[in-house]
Amino acid sequence: MSKERFTVAPGTRLLHIGPHKTGTTALQGAFHQARVELASHGVVYAGKGRQAKEPAAAITTADPLTEAGAAKKAVWDAFCAEVAEAGDRRVAISSEFFSQADAEAARNVVKGLGGTDVHVVVTLRPLHRILPSHWQQYVKHGLCESYEDWLDGMLRRPPYEKPTPDFWHRQRHDALLARWADAAGLDNVTVVVVDDAEPLRLFRAFEGLLDLPEGTLVPEEDDCGANRSLTQSQTELVVRLNRRLRELDLPRGKVVREGVVPQMQAYKPSSGEPRITTPAWAGEAAAEVAEEMVANISSLGVRVIGDLSTLTRRPGVTTASTAPADVPTAAAVEAVLGGIRAGSALELSRQAERSRSDSVEDRPVRQVTAQDLLRVVARRARRRLRRRTHPSG
Repeated sequence: MSKERFTVAPGTRLLHIGPHKTGTTALQGAFHQARVELASHGVVYAGKGRQAKEPAAAITTADPLTEAGAAKKAVWDAFCAEVAEAGDRRVAISSEFFSQADAEAARNVVKGLGGTDVHVVVTLRPLHRILPSHWQQYVKHGLCESYEDWLDGMLRRPPYEKPTPDFWHRQRHDALLARWADAAGLDNVTVVVVDDAEPLRLFRAFEGLLDLPEGTLVPEEDDCGANRSLTQSQTELVVRLNRRLRELDLPRGKVVREGVVPQMQAYKPSSGEPRITTPAWAGEAAAEVAEEMVANISSLGVRVIGDLSTLTRRPGVTTASTAPADVPTAAAVEAVLGGIRAGSALELSRQAERSRSDSVEDRPVRQVTAQDLLRVVARRARRRLRRRTHPSG
């Protein structure tokens, strides 16, 4: 546990890698809305949006031997050039998608952002608090398994990779820290423990790291439900929808993720709608994993801001997680409305993409942006796939 204020040197690239569900959305919102004030204190928040998701996803998934990989590499290189332009100012970078990097990708991230000038920050939250949030996120992206079945796969069935093989790659916190300590150096890694009982401590920790006055980073007053948790009944509705879409062999992507879910997040549930609860056996299993991780983190010797013992506290006793038999009519209506809106928007987007791609393909490559190049590559890949699936003659 560290009680003293630690501040990185001017010129440092402070890289916050999450992982997911550890206060990342709140922190990124605070950084994004404080850009002007940050600049007045010599701090640059890299990227144009709330977080550096696109470059993070590019460097952690790019295969340089493919056309698409080369286009992703261009996105990452442009981001690194932007960071380099900050010179001797401190730079804050945040995206939980950096946590999906393997050992080689982590080294490439550190090298691209400045090598020894990079300081990695990992935010950690009790595992039993992460589980329901992470399952819900998977459901938003098409998962069909119930909470109980998903927990069974993650906590009871070795090698704990089904149905979501990336979960422990992101949330096995001791391995995550070891991977990034190897890439950046042990002295260039800091853990910030997130305590749900005192949420503002997260902001104060990053203010200290960047030598910012207290109060520079504050929660957004209105996040418009951008990452609001769904209730148990709302999530059950999405699970059932995902299953039906799978049965009908229909895509579970954008219409659910960008239509149904955001519309339901904007809907304010009644006070009586239950939240997702973790069964007692899973809470106990998660606590045992947390104790092992904390012991390994302590042995690793990285700098810690906060109290690691917070991560090993046993959750309160809960009953078995049971799916609700009925979904509130208001929630169902919002889901349908979101699906209709997303379907219409998706068709308009496809029409615009076809038009844009036709125009882009007529231009020299040097005049095409990385984003448009990715679209062209994807469109050509779909054409090749259709030709292979339905050959002429």
